[in-house]
Amino acid sequence: METFTWRPCDLLWATRPGCHGTRRPRDAHGGLTVLPDADDPQLPFNDPTQHRYEIIRPVVVIRNRTVTERAQEIGTHPETVGRLKRRFEQQGMLGLLPDTVEVVPSGRQGRVDDDVMQELASLKNLYDGFQYRELCRIIFYKLPYPISDKTVKKLWHQLPPASPRQLPLLDYHSYPERSQARQQVIGLYFQGWNKLSISRFLRVSRPTINEWIGRFESDNLASLEDQSSAPKAPVRRVWLPVMLEVYHLQKRHPDAGRFRMWSVLGNPEISERTVGRVMALNKRVYQDIPHVSKKRDKKAPQPHPFKATFAHEYWFIDGRIMDFEIDGVKWWSLIILDGYSRTMLAGAVAKTEASWIALTVLFTACRRYGAPHYLISDKGGAYISDLFDGVCGRLGIDHKTITGKDGQSYKNLMETHFNVQRRLYDYQFSLSRTPIEFEQAHRHFLELYNSTAHQGLLQEKFEPPIPLQVLGEAKGRLYTIEELERRFSRALFPRTTNRYGCVTLHSYHFYVEEGLPKTKVLLWVYGHELRAVFETVVLAEYHCRYDLRDRKVKDIRDGRYYPHDDYASKQGSLIALNPQESLVLYRQKSAPRQARLPFAAQQLWLFELVS
Repeated sequence: METFTWRPCDLLWATRPGCHGTRRPRDAHGGLTVLPDADDPQLPFNDPTQHRYEIIRPVVVIRNRTVTERAQEIGTHPETVGRLKRRFEQQGMLGLLPDTVEVVPSGRQGRVDDDVMQELASLKNLYDGFQYRELCRIIFYKLPYPISDKTVKKLWHQLPPASPRQLPLLDYHSYPERSQARQQVIGLYFQGWNKLSISRFLRVSRPTINEWIGRFESDNLASLEDQSSAPKAPVRRVWLPVMLEVYHLQKRHPDAGRFRMWSVLGNPEISERTVGRVMALNKRVYQDIPHVSKKRDKKAPQPHPFKATFAHEYWFIDGRIMDFEIDGVKWWSLIILDGYSRTMLAGAVAKTEASWIALTVLFTACRRYGAPHYLISDKGGAYISDLFDGVCGRLGIDHKTITGKDGQSYKNLMETHFNVQRRLYDYQFSLSRTPIEFEQAHRHFLELYNSTAHQGLLQEKFEPPIPLQVLGEAKGRLYTIEELERRFSRALFPRTTNRYGCVTLHSYHFYVEEGLPKTKVLLWVYGHELRAVFETVVLAEYHCRYDLRDRKVKDIRDGRYYPHDDYASKQGSLIALNPQESLVLYRQKSAPRQARLPFAAQQLWLFELVS
């Protein structure tokens, strides 16, 4: 059936009085062209619509004939002329269209993605017997893109016919391995194909498809392999005399393997593997065979030495080196875990497991939840340094260290919880290409872990077994932010940025992050590195020199910046700094006050003055 698209203006033109037969066509020179008489009943018309119109034109336009007279002139039944006249008066020219033409109103055509059109084209080249709802399901499963069956029907008919296949596709019986054909059935089923399409496409019966789908749902991929129809229990060729003979050989040659024992036995009726099974059975039956370990009673599980009975009693801190590299360097992940609720309180990433990053994580956790009673760590350099121990002492934290080489690593719960991190998020970590992406993925991991169920909490009958909900509003020993900064004062320097994102430290004025104006940041000094940190996120790094005599930071230079989208400024900057550029302003102590110069003679500062 053909499709004819019409517009409302076409119907208005067709039914407007005086619009038919009033204009005379002209030739190329502007003169009138003489047409043959339209009333001639023998006048040929190729278009059936035009032919029907010429039949009723003297009746509905010129109005000089009746229906009966017109039917007699052209040799047509009067009912035919009357029916065409009524249809023309009701619908205009649309009423004269043949019955084989479908009239479709022109509407607004919705646009779909190119991926949908490509997928429909590939499916049509592959198989032309899909149902429209089935195509909707296949597209939604694969792209995903929600689409209605009416839209799919329209797009499906607009596509060109399927091109001939260059090579014959494999059907169910043409695969070299039957398991591959069964996997193809399962794959098409889970892509959205219905069983009828799979049956016709792969030339396999629907009962067979139902059988393989049911076996896959019960036993997964193992059920798709061929299974032997042979008896499950093989014919036993081992009897008591053979067992006794092997037993005596085992007593004489307790270190011999199954092949050597089989060769010494010299019995061709049994195989080497059978001798091995007999040897294993004898070791379980006879306890007097040398070098056979005695069966020991299984010890009852002992309680954990650092078992927490309330929140923030025991904290565990540890670091893990990642399995991937960023710019040729393997980064570290440092996390603090609460032993009672299993909540990961704070975490950070760094190139090395250094004291400054461990103190950053500890400072963030103490600022959020207060200080714990005990802190458990291994004997890594970041945790046994004088700097770290000094902070723990000033906070009143009993810092306990364990030795992983002596089999005590299980005592640090954070070390065992790194297995959760490895299984849950290592793949997402490996997709990171920059330190910023790795830091963002690390924060997402902490949020995901703390908001999902924990097996240990489930075994301890917590309801719900989610770390953050078990922790609730519990706090440790709280300190004010000023007191907490004083106790960390030998390791960090708290500063507040000005409206341009700059800070001042010991007469040096330098840039941190313009997206964090009027915000308190932490300046950590470790070795010859000064790092500006906000919420465990490193914003900038500078080279510096710490003077032990004056206890001041000097020679700040060579800045490196790490722009974060979360802290990006909404307003453009006057001077754009890239990671290879830095600007540090050194201001000496002010000289004795002199007479104030006129305003026009004063020098304007590039940076805002900080009191």
